[in-house]
Amino acid sequence: MIVVPQASGLTPAATAALAQAKTAASSVPGVADKARTAAEDFEAVYLNSMMQQMFSGLGEGPFGGGPAAGVWRSFLVDEYAKSFAKSGGIGIADHVQRALLAQQEVR
Repeated sequence: MIVVPQASGLTPAATAALAQAKTAASSVPGVADKARTAAEDFEAVYLNSMMQQMFSGLGEGPFGGGPAAGVWRSFLVDEYAKSFAKSGGIGIADHVQRALLAQQEVR
């Protein structure tokens, strides 16, 4: 089953393209799942980049400073980004998934 995000705010042409992509993806097993996974991974990378900038100005924080604090902070930020993307993120994954499915239909 393909989960289609809410189409609120989309133009009629975009809604029609989304429906066509959904139909095309449903004919090939696993395409929609792979597209969603790739879209969430892309969003996680974007969020990681954003959060690295946010956390770069922090002092010692919960890690107590030292040479390993930066390494642990990067691990923590990476997990935050993955968690945010999996739980809905900021909406980038939905758009990327639609674009990936539309590209599959063109081929």
